[in-house]
Amino acid sequence: MDGAPVSAFAVYRIQRTELQQTNGISKKKKTDIHLSVKGKRIKKNLKQPKPKVETFPAFNHISSQPDEPKQQKHINRMQEEENTTVAPIGNRPEKARKPSKKTKIMKKEETEVVIACKIRKTSADVGKSYIGPSLDSILQDLWKIQNSKGRSAKLFEWMIAPISSEHFFSQIWEKRPALIRRHNFEYYKGLFSTAEFDRILRENDVQFGVNLDVTTYSNGKRETHNPPGRALPLVVWDYYKNGCSLRLLNPQAFSITVWNFLSVLQEHFGSMCGANTYLTPAGTQGFAPHYDDIEAFVIQLEGKKHWRVYNPRKNTDVLPQFSSDNFSQEAIGEPILEAIVEPGDVLYFPRGFIHQGDCLPDTHSLHITVSSYQKNCFGDLLVKLLPAALQVAIEEDVEFRQGLPLDYLDYMGMQNSDMDDSRRISFIQKIQSLIKKLAECAPIDIAVDQKAKEFLHDCLPPMLTKAERAHTVHGIPARWENGAVQDTDVQMERDTLIRLLRHGIIRICNEGESCLLYYTTDNSRIYHKEEPKYFEIDLEHVDGIEFLIHSYPKYVSVDSLPCESLDEQLALAMFLFEKGLLLTMEPLTPA
Repeated sequence: MDGAPVSAFAVYRIQRTELQQTNGISKKKKTDIHLSVKGKRIKKNLKQPKPKVETFPAFNHISSQPDEPKQQKHINRMQEEENTTVAPIGNRPEKARKPSKKTKIMKKEETEVVIACKIRKTSADVGKSYIGPSLDSILQDLWKIQNSKGRSAKLFEWMIAPISSEHFFSQIWEKRPALIRRHNFEYYKGLFSTAEFDRILRENDVQFGVNLDVTTYSNGKRETHNPPGRALPLVVWDYYKNGCSLRLLNPQAFSITVWNFLSVLQEHFGSMCGANTYLTPAGTQGFAPHYDDIEAFVIQLEGKKHWRVYNPRKNTDVLPQFSSDNFSQEAIGEPILEAIVEPGDVLYFPRGFIHQGDCLPDTHSLHITVSSYQKNCFGDLLVKLLPAALQVAIEEDVEFRQGLPLDYLDYMGMQNSDMDDSRRISFIQKIQSLIKKLAECAPIDIAVDQKAKEFLHDCLPPMLTKAERAHTVHGIPARWENGAVQDTDVQMERDTLIRLLRHGIIRICNEGESCLLYYTTDNSRIYHKEEPKYFEIDLEHVDGIEFLIHSYPKYVSVDSLPCESLDEQLALAMFLFEKGLLLTMEPLTPA
């Protein structure tokens, strides 16, 4: 057909406009552009300033792997907002109206205006693709890297390629949204799919409201349609057929690939990585505009989705500690980023940025949202630090134990806040002085250990390769056979070479008079299904464990452990091996 090329976003606007007209929404002046989201009209002023949004067009670049950088009860479940309406149990919405398939070609000027108002495309952004390594190959190559910290950095570089990790964390992280376009539908192939979703429903005990949410958003109203009990395929797919979105919570509990992906990635952030998958029917929207308390990476897997991202409404919404309630369209203003996200693209937005996504009229959407950094700010550390600092101060400094003035209630408190009284000034100065002294008593390392302990509880357990299993306790062929126990007699030797299974897999924490070792190998893939895993260690073993921590990823001989005797060295090494925390350079064989 003759005429200027038209973007998918331009065609989408036309389809939306026609859908409005079929629903009885009148045309507006040509100087304005209107979108209809389930009957809501949002006026787009063409004269609005260009948003400062970073977008990364794909490059005509073929690469084997990105360069390795120089140097990852949250299951990313979005909190159910207080004003969310819950539909009666089993109340399935009427089948969604199929949108018109008619399209027309927009004038070039109109197309350029839409692009200019939303995302500035460059010549490099048109029709050129970035072809990096496949997911399978990147996961295989990761195991060639001995240090698990390096593996996690490599995986993150692949996830955001072709931009670098250094650029991302210096210019984008916690600052602004970013859309990385690749024009490569195969980039994330194998991470998750609708077919995998269907397999999970058929083979696993997926429960409504626990593992799966059924939602709709129409006419500014968000509804949840979860019946009780197991989410059987017949019921789930019937909801989907009738226009409901499906949110699978904690897919890592059911998908080995997602588990592998997140368990590696979590080390890069030093904070749990969670995920949800979202399957949305064509022409629908499942969730109201809202912001979250996590750093979100929206990875598009199938179909397309129309996304709008908005600035935080006020300073207190910047990097919030908690997720928001639902917002009305009128309350959120104009988007700073609006785009059609396609398979192979990734959209990042920091916590506090309002967002909403709806499907194009002619295609479904499947994406996975990878998240991290929930409750992982300085304030969360200080919540643990200040009570501990105050306890230390009270115990060690008599000034903190001195009694309050007899008459302080007469001049302090809100009812006395307007008083012009020198006693108020003296009292406030005294409190400020104590707060300054409090900093000198702050046990910062202990507070950090408490945060680390929480992280280890949040963590997914490590996923072992076949080769790794052979070098751990899982490779020992102990079994019952021929009426007797077989192959349990394994032991360490003084020259056996050992190392920790992963970086950061253990943490030594002082708890009162005890020394505890927290670890992740026995964690569940379901968030916080198990209590934190730890055991008490003898003080004479602390140096040996610290030696293993700081030696990683190098192998060390058992007799190099700083213990008092060879027997102590062997006992410590064997105990950690039996807990699944150690790798041996050569597999241990039963005597």
